[in-house]
This record gives sequence, structure tokens and C-alpha cells, in this order.
Amino acid sequence: MTGTTPKHVVVGTAGHIDHGKTSLVKALTGIDTDRLPEEKARGITIDLGFAFLEEPGLTVEIVDVPGHERFVKNMLAGVGGIDLAMLVIAADEGVMPQTREHLAICSLLHIKAGLIALTKADLVEADWLELVREDVARAVQDTFLEGAPILPVSAKTGQGLDGLRAALRGLAESVPLRGTDQLPRLPIDRVFTVKGFGTVVTGTLTAGALAVDDRVEVYPRSTEAKIRGLQAHGHAVASAQAGQRTAVNLQGLERAAIARGDVVGLPGTLVSTLLVDGTLELLKDAPRAIKSRTRVRFHVGTSEIMARALLLDRPELAPGETAFARFRLEAPLVARPGDRFVVRSYSPVVTIGGGTLLDVDPPRFKRKAPALVAHLTLLETGSPEAVLEEHVRHVGAAGVRLATLAGRVPFGPQRLRGLLDALQPAGRVVAVDRDWFIHPDSFARLRTRVVEALAAFHRTNPLKPGMSREELRGRAGGADERVFAFLLSSLGAEGTVKTERDKVRLASHEVRLSPEQQRIVDRLEDDFLKAEAAPPSAGEALGKAGLDGDDEHELFQVLVQAGKLVRVKESLFFHTRALDAIQTKLVALLRERKEIGPGDIKDLLGISRKYAIPLLEFFDQRRVTARVGERRILRAG
Repeated sequence: MTGTTPKHVVVGTAGHIDHGKTSLVKALTGIDTDRLPEEKARGITIDLGFAFLEEPGLTVEIVDVPGHERFVKNMLAGVGGIDLAMLVIAADEGVMPQTREHLAICSLLHIKAGLIALTKADLVEADWLELVREDVARAVQDTFLEGAPILPVSAKTGQGLDGLRAALRGLAESVPLRGTDQLPRLPIDRVFTVKGFGTVVTGTLTAGALAVDDRVEVYPRSTEAKIRGLQAHGHAVASAQAGQRTAVNLQGLERAAIARGDVVGLPGTLVSTLLVDGTLELLKDAPRAIKSRTRVRFHVGTSEIMARALLLDRPELAPGETAFARFRLEAPLVARPGDRFVVRSYSPVVTIGGGTLLDVDPPRFKRKAPALVAHLTLLETGSPEAVLEEHVRHVGAAGVRLATLAGRVPFGPQRLRGLLDALQPAGRVVAVDRDWFIHPDSFARLRTRVVEALAAFHRTNPLKPGMSREELRGRAGGADERVFAFLLSSLGAEGTVKTERDKVRLASHEVRLSPEQQRIVDRLEDDFLKAEAAPPSAGEALGKAGLDGDDEHELFQVLVQAGKLVRVKESLFFHTRALDAIQTKLVALLRERKEIGPGDIKDLLGISRKYAIPLLEFFDQRRVTARVGERRILRAG
């Protein structure tokens, strides 16, 4: 090993009850992993216990899991994050039912390597020991332990312990270092309270790193806390790395607000879901085939959740077969694509299979749809680029935030950023901005909807210069605001649309009036020009032209949209040239008198208070005048 940070490798014990797992761990490490009074009294490990071997440059974390059949679910809570398995078999009893189930669970979780410890070797003769060794070798054929070391040991006499330690070290040194480019994730297996410190949770940090003072979220409860302190194998540390057994002191959370199965991670980075898709592999010696909609016990990380297994391409799955399945969960699950899971039957409770999660936020395809099988096939076998593109494709027109995407793909944040940067020049992902992405197919569909909505609007409203921006966004399916803004900018850059203030139109659209409509518009404009500072209401002007309506009438709006009529107050409009003339007179008067009141402008223009007050307020807003009490002065500059 190089560097100052020791390598951390997690070894999980497995094996039948009373085969001496806990005694062996104590003999190896000096640590008694039985911690509960009922464990001491009954002499069995009910819950998870932890110990460690520290050597130069290497820390071997040992998770001592229970062997009794009723406690297998606690065993499952302990095997998440395990690198190596130590299968413990008593030399005087040999392979037992629980031995086989634990071995099957380790295989289903894709633990890659390990060894076998034949405990209580001091109780048997050499020839018997050789028979047991042969029996064990047969039992582990076609499993990850085929060809693994089989080491006779005795916790009582110390026989073989040095050899076992050396073998563990050798295996541990061959375990690949855990990648650092991963979101931090700690599935919780124990929760307790320490007087003076508050709530403490423990688990194996399966990915990433956590540090004191980090803000974290406990999923799926959506509660945030601050890390007050960290411990790794009994020592206070400033930070914890992937592979370490870690105790986390959470500030601001009550003990009752957390439970085993919850997950500690950075805020907003993990997904809580009730629906997951993946592969399902039924063990060869499973008692029977399972039919679609079978109720099962679903184990991921430290959680056990009841679920319905929905087979996607067949009515039932036979022992030894593998197929895609969707799991409808009865409580929220927090997991990531690539996580292995174990399935146990509802009753009787036995391990029947497991698999790999492919999608923790699956698209809502119909369950039997070939598209869903095609989607999962791509996620299982596609290149990283293809997998990422598929995830972006299925968020649709809303697009997706980088932080949200990070919790749904089987890559770390740096790899994800690199893949996104590679996909953009190839036209396989569109970057709305640095942190928001959409698939080009979705973007093209959204573009088509927007252009078609504008064309339809222009056909229905030929005299309106454009559609309001928000109405257009609604017609486009309520696209995310930043995606919509990016789309309008793109359409503007290519010359397809024009946006003026809050109105959007096709660049090709022009308001075209018939000769009769033009005659009416000209008459309306003429009326407002002649009225100067005392204009008619819209209704009055339209009435004189032989029309009913108010200022929303399309022909009146032609003048408003063209900027020839200006709204001064509510339904009070002036011709823009009249306003310019009024402003010239007003400025000349103020230069002469320095300040004026409403009466002065009434006299100046020969108008009533009905027009005078709105005009004064309008020129205040236009920053021509400034109000001082009830008087106006010319605004400086």
C-alpha cells in the first residue's frame, strides 16, 4: 500500500448457528461482537456485531452476522458493502442448511471472493477433518468459493489462527480499491442514543466519503442533519471513506426519527422510490417457480420491504432462470442502479433469488410493453454513453437537473459530467445550461409543439401580433421554464420566432388587414389624434366607427400593439404623438414656473381633472416629472 490512508476491506462471516463464528472473530481480533444481553444469555448472535483487524496499511473490518434461520434478515442487513466472505463451518458438524442459504445469499450479492474456516478443528480426528474438507469442497462447487482456501482453525487452542489472518490479509490486498468518484451512501444498520451526544447511526459506508460538519439527508424520510462526529473502528475521525464501518453522530435528529434500512447521503442526491426494475435470478434449488405478482421480501442494503414481483415477459419464472422484473414496493426504497438485491419468499421465509437493480425511477411504460423490456435490455447491456442517453431520453420534455440525474445513473458525479460533455457534441444530449439537460428527441417534439401552437394561434387570431409567453408555455405542455426559455432563444437564433416583450410570434407572421378593417383602424387612429389631450374611451371610438366592443377589440388592439395608442391608465388611451406634444408643452411650462399643480395642466391643455391627474402620474412614471407633495417639478437629468 502507498499513501497514508489505510485500505479498508469488509469481511462478512457466514454460516450455520453454533458453528463458532463469534468465537472465531473474538479469537482473531480480541473483540467480542455479541453486544446484546439476550445474545450473552442465549449464546447466539441475534443482531450484527463488528470487529476489526488493523495491520500496516490495511484495516480488515469484520461483520459478524447471525446464523440462526430466524435472524437471516439481520444477516442480510450486514452483507451490503461486503468485499469478502468468510464461510464458517464447524468441523464436527459439516455443511448445514443455514450454511447453504448464507452461501447462496453471498453469491446473489455478487461477493467475489472469500475463504472457508473449519472451526472446532480441535474436536475431531484428522481423517474426519479430511472428510469434512472434501464435503465442503463439493458444497462450494460452481460458487464464488470454488477453489477457495479451506482452513482448519480452533478458537479454543489457537490452532490455525495465524494462517487464517495471513490468508485474510492476502485476499484483502487483492480486493480492488473502491472508487472515489461516488456519491456518499451509508445504509443504516443500527440506531442508538449516546448520553451527551444524541443520536448515532452505524453502517458500512458503501460509497464516497463523509466528513464532520457535512450536511446530510436521511432517506427516505427527507430529514436533514449535521454530522457532529464520526468514528471508524472505535476511533474518532475527521472523515470516513468507502469501505469503512462508520458510526455517525447526527445533530438535530431524534432517535425515533430514524430506523434500520434508512440511508444517509448528501441532500438531494438519492432517490426514494416505490417502483424499481431489474433482473431477477431464481436459485436453482428454489422450492418452486414464482408467478407474476408473487409477494416477496425484498432486501437491498439494510432494508427489508415487502413487494410484488411483476414478471415482464413471462407468466412465471422457474428455478435457475433469470428474467426482467418490476417490483412494486410497499414502503419507500432508497437504492441506486447496479445495487444487488436478495428476494426471500413471504412464507415459508427462505431465500429464493436475487438480482441487480437497473432503474430506480422507471418510466411509466405499461408493464407488458415490449418497450419496457427494450429499455431494460439497454440499461443492462448498453455502453455507459447509451445508458446515460436512455435515462435523459425518458425524463421527457421537462429535462433533468444534473443533481437529479446523478441519483438515477450507475456512475459517480465526475464520470457523469464527463459522459455528458462527450454526448453533447455528438448531438445525443442537449445542454439547456450547465446543470440542466434534455434529450434531442424530446427537444424536437417540444419545438414542434411550440411552432404548431403558434401557427394555430395565428390562424385563429390573424390580427393579434402574437401569443403571450405563458399561454404558449401552457400549450407546449407546461415545459420547464428554463427549457422553454432555452427553446425560445434557439428558435429566435434560427429566425423561426420573434419575441417582443411578453408576446411570441412566428417570424413569418404579419398582421394583414382587409381594406374595410384598415379603414376602421385609420378612423380610430384619427379620432385619437384629433382628440389630443381629451381622448374618447375605446368603446366610444369603436361606436363612432359602427362597432361594439372595448379596448380588447382586435382592431383597437392593432393600434395598441403597433405602439400608436398608449395606455395611460386602466382604459384610458392616448395617441403616442399626442403624448409627445403634451410632454413638450409640459416641459416648457415647468421651465417657466419651476413647479406646477393639477390646475396648471388643466389650464395648459384645456382638460378636466379626469385626464389631468392620469397624465401627471404617467409623466411621473416616464421620469419626466417628480412629485413633491401635491406639486410637480421637472426631474433633473
